[in-house]
Amino acid sequence: MRLTGVELRRIAMPLVAPFRTSFGTETTREVLLLRAVTDEAEGWGECVAMTDPLYSSEYVDAAADVLRRFLIPALGADLTGVSVAPALARFKGHRMAKAALEMAVLDAELRAAGRSFARELGAVHESVPCGVSVGIMDSIPELLEAVGGYLAEGYLRIKLKIEPGWDVAPVRAVRESFGDEMLLQVDANTAYTTADARHLAKLDPFDLLLIEQPLDEEDILGHAALARVVRTPICLDESITSARAAADAIRLNACEIVNIKPGRVGGYLEARRIHDVCVAHGVPVWCGGMLETGLGRAANVALAALPGFTLPGDTSGSARYYKTDITEPFVLEDDGHLTVPTGPGLGVTPLPDELSAVTLSTEWITV
Repeated sequence: MRLTGVELRRIAMPLVAPFRTSFGTETTREVLLLRAVTDEAEGWGECVAMTDPLYSSEYVDAAADVLRRFLIPALGADLTGVSVAPALARFKGHRMAKAALEMAVLDAELRAAGRSFARELGAVHESVPCGVSVGIMDSIPELLEAVGGYLAEGYLRIKLKIEPGWDVAPVRAVRESFGDEMLLQVDANTAYTTADARHLAKLDPFDLLLIEQPLDEEDILGHAALARVVRTPICLDESITSARAAADAIRLNACEIVNIKPGRVGGYLEARRIHDVCVAHGVPVWCGGMLETGLGRAANVALAALPGFTLPGDTSGSARYYKTDITEPFVLEDDGHLTVPTGPGLGVTPLPDELSAVTLSTEWITV
């Protein structure tokens, strides 16, 4: 496949409601999209970096810069999806930018071949169970109203964002209000330290599926120590940057569950390798979300259809975050699942009018 060039497109997607985590509040999601143009087909990629370097060291402006100056020029004209990562390996870090470029090239290749993302990754399910991530609220009554609404929509699992001062009380309120049968987990986004171990153990009576990333992303040994204090399974997110990192964390007993975010690990092919490592060690995985548009959501749903994804992911419907998506919206089925796209490549494409309405800028880079 011969690459002609790549379009960088900046868009701004207003959220239906502010989304607050331990590291900040988002009201608009600024997204960098990539359109890879080849002699056979066009493919789309989505960079999940945030506007500011809060979730990780990556951010949108830096992703655009490294793509423009280094990553796209390094590809060469003739390539395939699997050749992208090796071509970019000499450049340190910037996994989210690399993932977006690999996604765009892989989408173009699969569209040309008439194969779906799901088939290419090894999906075994036609639909995937969906959970929803609930941000930090101003009050517990507001939280309970939000959770009740998501359960009424059919979501099968609730994830609560937590931070010091907003943890035990909201979890207790949600558990008492909605019962022991509801699948419930929490996400700290690195907000705690090992000194908080006894406090986090107070979450044990609420029968949570997991505590996600309670400590700093580099504190693998701290997570292993925490796992000896709390009964609730520890799940790693920010700490898992590659298949090697996942294998090390598992070997050190730092986690019992892994959240796989393709953008965080450098792409969907590396995400599949992490899945395979976890399956080999008997560690369940689930697919995290980064407030993706329909493009990234389509790829995530395809990934979540692999056999090792045994827990509901953050693969929410489009309406969870956006009043209008840039693709045909993903709509939650009555049984709390999303259907896996089966068309060529991602199985979805941007709708021209919707894409134009949210576009801030475009830039064409010739290879």
